Amino acid sequence: MNTLLPDTPADIPDCVARALQEDIGSGDITAMLIPEQQQAKGEVLCRQHAVICGTAWVDEVFKQLDPKTTIHWFVQDGEQVTPDQLLFTLSGNARILLTGERTALNFLQLLSGTATLARQYAALTAGSEVKILDTRKTIPGLRLAQKYAVGVGGCDNHRIGLYDAFLIKENHISACGGIALAVAKAREIAPEKLVEVEVENSDELNQALDARADVVMLDNFSPSDIENLKHLNFGETKIEVSGNITNETVQQYISSAVNYISSGSLTKHVQAVDLSMRFTK
Repeated sequence: MNTLLPDTPADIPDCVARALQEDIGSGDITAMLIPEQQQAKGEVLCRQHAVICGTAWVDEVFKQLDPKTTIHWFVQDGEQVTPDQLLFTLSGNARILLTGERTALNFLQLLSGTATLARQYAALTAGSEVKILDTRKTIPGLRLAQKYAVGVGGCDNHRIGLYDAFLIKENHISACGGIALAVAKAREIAPEKLVEVEVENSDELNQALDARADVVMLDNFSPSDIENLKHLNFGETKIEVSGNITNETVQQYISSAVNYISSGSLTKHVQAVDLSMRFTK
C-alpha cells in the first residue's frame, strides 16, 4: 500500500482542475460532434512494461467532469504491468469520456513513467543500505504528484520544498559568512528542522562536520573521492552524494561512507509510459 504525502489529497483536485482548464478552455468543440446524451464504454491499455501510478488523478478527472462516470480498475498504484495489459475500463457520457481522455492519460503516463524510473533506481541499490532520493527538480505544478510517484517506485523523498528542511548551498554560505555561521543561524531559526549543507571539497566537508550538520551533501565528488572518505568519523552526520547521477552511474556511488544518493533524473528525465484508450462495443 502506497501512502500519499500529507498534502497530496488536497492538491489533487486543484492540480486536476488546472489541467482540465488548460485543455478544455471554452469547450471541447470536437466532442460536440457526438450526440449530447450518447453513452459509451472504453478501456485503457498499457503498451509497455511499466510501474503504474496515478490512479487517484484519473479518478479525479472524471469526477470533476461528470461524477456519474464509472471507472473499474484492474491494477493499483505500484503494480508492475506488461505490454497490452488492461488497466481500467470506464463508461458514461461519450462526450465526457473523450473530453477527459487526454488529461487523465497525461497524469497516468507521466506518474507511471516516474514510478517506473524510480523502480529501476531502487533495483540498482538493492542489497545496500543506501537510499535513493529525489530532488526539487520536478515538473512545475506537479511537485507532490511526482514525489508520490517516486515513493511508489521504491525510492525516497528529499525535502518537499523550501519550507520543510534547510539546504545550505554555496551562495547561502557566502552570504552568511561561512558554514558554521549558517548552520548556527539555521538552528536558531527552526531548531526542529533538518539542516543539510552542500560542500564542494574536503575542507568544506570538515567544516560541516565540525558544525554538526544533520546531513552533508557531497556535490560532484567522484566515486574515488568518496572511497577516500571512509576513514573519516562522520559522527551522527549522514552523507549524501549528488551531481549528475543517473541510473547508468548510480552504482558507482554506493559505498559504506554514503547514506543517500540524490538524483534530479528521477523526476526530470522521465519518459512517459505508452497508454491507449479505445471505445468498446
